[in-house]
Amino acid sequence: MKPLSEAEYKALKEKDLADAQALIDEIQNSTSKYVIYKDGKRPVTDLKHMIESSVQLFPDNVAFYQKFNRKEPYTAITYTEMLERVNALGTAFINAGLKDKRIGVVGPNCSQWAISYLATVCGTGVVVPLDKELNAKELKQLAQRSEISAIVCAKKYVADFQEMIASGDTKLELIINMDAHEDDGDVLSWWKLVETGKELVAGGDRRFLDAQVNKDEMSILLFTSGTTGVAKGVMLSQFNIIANIITAPTAFKVDDTDVFFSVLPIHHVYECTCGFLLPLNYGASIAYCEGLKHITNNLAEVKPTIFLGVPLLFETLYSKIWKNVRKQGKEKLLKNVLKVNKVTKKVGLDLGNIFLKDIRAVFGGRMRCCICGGAAINPEILDGIRAWGINALQGYGLTECAPMGALNPENHPKSDAIGVPFPGADIRIDSPDEDGIGEICLAGKNIMLGYYQMPEETAEVIKDGWYYTGDLGYIDEDGYTHITGRKKNVIITKNGKNVFPEELEYYLSTIPFVQESFVFGQESSDGQDTIIVASIKMDEEELEEILGKDYEPEAAKKLLEEAVDKINADSPMFKKIRKIIIRKTDFVKNASKKLIRFAPENKEEQ
Repeated sequence: MKPLSEAEYKALKEKDLADAQALIDEIQNSTSKYVIYKDGKRPVTDLKHMIESSVQLFPDNVAFYQKFNRKEPYTAITYTEMLERVNALGTAFINAGLKDKRIGVVGPNCSQWAISYLATVCGTGVVVPLDKELNAKELKQLAQRSEISAIVCAKKYVADFQEMIASGDTKLELIINMDAHEDDGDVLSWWKLVETGKELVAGGDRRFLDAQVNKDEMSILLFTSGTTGVAKGVMLSQFNIIANIITAPTAFKVDDTDVFFSVLPIHHVYECTCGFLLPLNYGASIAYCEGLKHITNNLAEVKPTIFLGVPLLFETLYSKIWKNVRKQGKEKLLKNVLKVNKVTKKVGLDLGNIFLKDIRAVFGGRMRCCICGGAAINPEILDGIRAWGINALQGYGLTECAPMGALNPENHPKSDAIGVPFPGADIRIDSPDEDGIGEICLAGKNIMLGYYQMPEETAEVIKDGWYYTGDLGYIDEDGYTHITGRKKNVIITKNGKNVFPEELEYYLSTIPFVQESFVFGQESSDGQDTIIVASIKMDEEELEEILGKDYEPEAAKKLLEEAVDKINADSPMFKKIRKIIIRKTDFVKNASKKLIRFAPENKEEQ
């Protein structure tokens, strides 16, 4: 931002504070029964103000739990230590000539990633989170498009970025290795840079400490995961994110005793806003998972209270728990306990404290709430987790909304709905048909500034303050929004009928031995019709339980065809699945575990 005089900046911050207070007033004045938690909200103007005020309120609380060595226990980093490192790194960034530049960050979920993000947005420049699953060519394309001058990265990416600098095809000048404790030639050590920054601050350097922050300018440049085409650069302001941080925890409780379990990729806005920035506003802690194969062990070690995940994560955990119960011969007993407990809980007697301890222990023993986003989940799984005594909520969001658009309130959840809007935001259905189904549109302070260097694409999705999501759905009589499909995914048959692949994929997901499916349209051999095709990956363990360990592939195929026939029996002719592809390998997905629908490999036998 253009530097302002002290008086001008003071006036700007007073206005910013009034904007933040207006959001809180919306919460306090709300008469909606879905706005459950109104207390504990404070007006914060931007992320710099947020973390500084959090440190004043919760100086000794743990901000991050991280394992720096797999053989060692978790290390705790307090709020005070976090801010000290943010201020030090930000000062070092400015000292290195990065003021008002763009800084990329790529690597695993860790405190170095989080502190680098904060050190950039709280007074240095614009942060560009990058997907750690991208290859060198893709990283270079995004480095060019975003015009980053520096990259903070894990050790494994250093060589790729060195090649970029050598090529001269990017604006990249500086590489900072977040794993290194010593500089290596032109590659700087993250840890040494922090120490340099501490020395500068101790010597009176206040360039970062006194840096001006404009909450309404682009501060974060994110690239969409690209499930339907080329990734777009989403420009977010800090107030886009602050709006989510202030209003979302009205639907579910967050306080300074909570521990968030961080397992989703932190570059993705869902994890970044909800699992990293939001907890820091409320004095909560963030515990970093070491990786997918360490989830169970890490849950037991840190005993988190809130777990943000995507359907695949919860479906896998849910399935494994029930498989283990069946192997122990306790399936009938557990089902009876759950049935009885549903009744006894109404009179204040939770049998789960006795009979469900082992299942709750899988989640660490203190888990209070699981929140699922990123894609639609089978409602039965949310209901099932809730029956174990752990609240399970579905939410909805998009990168363009920083990301939260809706959430189920924790005391009024509807597992088949994406939820209700937050205070100060709204949802409407554009051009509804006779069933009330139309395009879902969102409005609020969280809507992006636009797509980077793509004004025409921006104008297509933001109209009169409303963001047109491209998702189709309806709002029920209680005000909950339900998604029926994606506008771009709708299969239009030759006779003009609309088929939502997500609906058929949901029906297929209810088949116990179907692990995952992808439904798409294909022209018939005579070109006279559109046939519905289902590519299906089956669950080998479930098949072995049903057919025996040495089952024949033909027996599995027959079993699947019979199950699909049952779905077809209840479907009109144009919706019937007329071709099945049995897939042996996993579908191609993006970093947030969404199936990439345009990928040709997903339509082939693999």
